[in-house]
Amino acid sequence: MGDPIGTGAAPRGTLIVGNCQAGVQLASSLRELGDTEPITLVGEEPHAPYQRPPLSKAFLKGEATADSLAFRSHDFYQTHRIELVTRERIVKITRDARGGEAVAESGRIFPFARLALTVGAVPRTIPLEGSELEGVHYLRDATEAAVLEQQLRQARNVVVIGGGFIGLEVAAGARASGKDVTVLEAAPRLIGRAVSEQTSAFYLQAHRRRGLNVVLNATVVRLVGEHDRVAGVELGDGSVVPADVVLIGVGVIPRTELAEQLGLLIDNGIVVDAQALASDGVTVAAGDCANMPNPSISDFGNGRLRLESVQNAVEQAKVAAATLLGIPAEHKTVPWFWSDQADLKLQIAGLNGGHDQVVLRGDPDSEKFSVLYYRAGTLIAADCINSPLDFMAVRNALHKGLSVPADAATDTSIPLKKLATEAPALSEKVTTP
Repeated sequence: MGDPIGTGAAPRGTLIVGNCQAGVQLASSLRELGDTEPITLVGEEPHAPYQRPPLSKAFLKGEATADSLAFRSHDFYQTHRIELVTRERIVKITRDARGGEAVAESGRIFPFARLALTVGAVPRTIPLEGSELEGVHYLRDATEAAVLEQQLRQARNVVVIGGGFIGLEVAAGARASGKDVTVLEAAPRLIGRAVSEQTSAFYLQAHRRRGLNVVLNATVVRLVGEHDRVAGVELGDGSVVPADVVLIGVGVIPRTELAEQLGLLIDNGIVVDAQALASDGVTVAAGDCANMPNPSISDFGNGRLRLESVQNAVEQAKVAAATLLGIPAEHKTVPWFWSDQADLKLQIAGLNGGHDQVVLRGDPDSEKFSVLYYRAGTLIAADCINSPLDFMAVRNALHKGLSVPADAATDTSIPLKKLATEAPALSEKVTTP
């Protein structure tokens, strides 16, 4: 197994800061790998760790609660000797190579020999006049989601500022429940940082067909209120969009305060290597807070990035656990994501950065199609809308180092999995900075 980081140090055990997907997985993986030392998993929320993606979907529809979304039962933590601590916000950490201690806002002290940061991210805020008005929301945790769900039920006019995944999921759900919904997006297209122009254009038209009012290139000036409650959103042209509820969803910012205290390297998150190890050589970090080498198993896995996805949190946490125990491991995988917007399921396999060719498979008007991305003739990613078989085929092909000939991919009569072939040799590929 190798020598664990911090072995021989007093106190003993691992402290995981952050009750999230990555934190729970890291604790579970430590036990699965044979770790018998104490494990403490601490977070500031009142709930046991739960799934966050449903907050913008099933939770807002009243179809789920924080308890129903819990990753594990309380018996699981007891059985695996994982001390689960809620309602404790860690505000200070000190450490050296042999261990340290974390201090909570309450004054409680958590000693540790090994440290993992799975602190996630917080919603990006925008400085708008009227942001303090009742009815204005950001969405990140179950407590915020519960308040938003109650207010959405009573609302008639809903405005979503931001046309990314979270914003569109909330907007689609509100529209499906009969609300008048307006989406204000500052960019010239929806979810533009994540998908192709073809996928963006499809979602724009699909949401408009479902009754969403989508405004692109929108300039939000301020939030207008009446009696301390939001009543509308004023735009740059002077018009005011009526609003009983406003959700601001313009991305997230990784939480790095504790890492900064420790002197760790920060660059759009906590900088880690492929072993999830931070710059001090002893602390690990995983999940939304971690900036890592591109984990793509393809030959195009160059550069660094920070991924906000369940799959990445799970896989990176497994590697972090192995690293803490001195077991050789490396975060290499095929990243994948999903977004449910009304009856439109978007599944993304791979990373499309650096693509030089886009192939459309199927008819967008049918609301069942895929957009395949190529670089130097090799498949590197795909957006699959209501096309789960295409998604699985691409994901499996990328995992096995296979490709799909671009000229054959447009033939929907042939399953993609039957078209997968060996990818061109690395020498045939084009490398860009």
